[in-house]
Amino acid sequence: MRRRASRSRRGIRSTVQHRSLTAAAVLAAAGLLLTGCTAAGTAGGSGSDGSGKSAGDATVKVGLVYSRTGLLADYGKQYRDGFMAGLDYATKGTGKVAGHRIEVTEQDDAGDPGKAVSAAKNLIGKGYKVLAGTTDSGVALQMAPLAAQNKVLYVSGPAATDAVTGINDYTFRSGRQSYQDILTAGAMLGDAKGKKVTVLAQDSTFGQANVAAVQAVLGGKGAKVGSVLAPPSATDLTPFARQVKAGGPDLVFVAWAGSTAPALWTALDQQGVLGAGKVVTGLAGTASYPVFGAAGSKVSFLAHYFPGAGGGNTVEKAMLDSVKKAGGTPDLFTPDGFTAAQMIVHAVAEGSATDPAAMVKALEGWTFDGAKGKQQVRAEDHALVQPMFVARLTGKGAAAEPELLDAEAMETVAPPVKPSAG
Repeated sequence: MRRRASRSRRGIRSTVQHRSLTAAAVLAAAGLLLTGCTAAGTAGGSGSDGSGKSAGDATVKVGLVYSRTGLLADYGKQYRDGFMAGLDYATKGTGKVAGHRIEVTEQDDAGDPGKAVSAAKNLIGKGYKVLAGTTDSGVALQMAPLAAQNKVLYVSGPAATDAVTGINDYTFRSGRQSYQDILTAGAMLGDAKGKKVTVLAQDSTFGQANVAAVQAVLGGKGAKVGSVLAPPSATDLTPFARQVKAGGPDLVFVAWAGSTAPALWTALDQQGVLGAGKVVTGLAGTASYPVFGAAGSKVSFLAHYFPGAGGGNTVEKAMLDSVKKAGGTPDLFTPDGFTAAQMIVHAVAEGSATDPAAMVKALEGWTFDGAKGKQQVRAEDHALVQPMFVARLTGKGAAAEPELLDAEAMETVAPPVKPSAG
């Protein structure tokens, strides 16, 4: 199934131009590798032979392949909780759409691409036409080609790598991608032309990829991008904070991971970096808030989501209430699962319960109200165009919580169009 030329007129247009193949490559490298998993099991009822056929039992079988165990199991749980809440919301509590019961079978990938592919093949072999999940970018990049080869609908989750967008006709995403993170940081900078941007990171693959991504996006807008890279083993981070301060940047983009994060933020605060200019970093889940200590209120956070970021809109309120009622805790990736469920229900209602090609057509160009606000599945490449947020932390330690400073409209942070590879 190939794209028709008329699709170029469908959906909103990204205001960002695709700079080069190199830019796309480095942005893909900077994608977050998020993992999660779940023990095999079935939610939403039983009594099926696993054939995936809707005839007779009027059931649409969805395979939820994600990480319930592994390094990022917390993210996987957030996604799964959101998915179940979204299914309840989109089906108005009935678990059915267009007369078809939605049955969800959960499979644990533990963040391992091999396990994910094995689970997906098993589900596809039983006739499943819809797959969802994936908190790990490496897993998503293995699942997507499998979906195209077998012509099944695949809705990826929090996996942030830009390479998933436009990878093929059958793959969609329910979360944000790395390009949207960088564009949110750029929105804080304003007119980038001539501005000085310093990326502070560890001298690792992750750190270098972030330098390349910022160079591709903000450098492409005219900013002068430099970097300060610290050895991953460094524990005294004061010299690096001083180096950043001496450079006098207009914007400091911090990409840091690991146990030295508290020491880094303390050093930046003590050396006056946080008061000298705008310092930006990504806001992770609630467990990370205490890491920033007293520095939290002085940092600008680009945020994919945190509870309340949607302004308490009707959909967000329904999501939060549903997750809490089920005993879960809404967090960073809860809306990714919620949105995935909305997408699948829409694909069945407006497309087909058995034909993935019709499901794809139903999703392309679909604009809808989500927990984050108005969102759109872009027809040309299946990017999920969505709002992003800017926040700061108030309070310290366990009492720290995000405060919304600004919401960036979905058009402002839309990634460049990357037409589907087919």
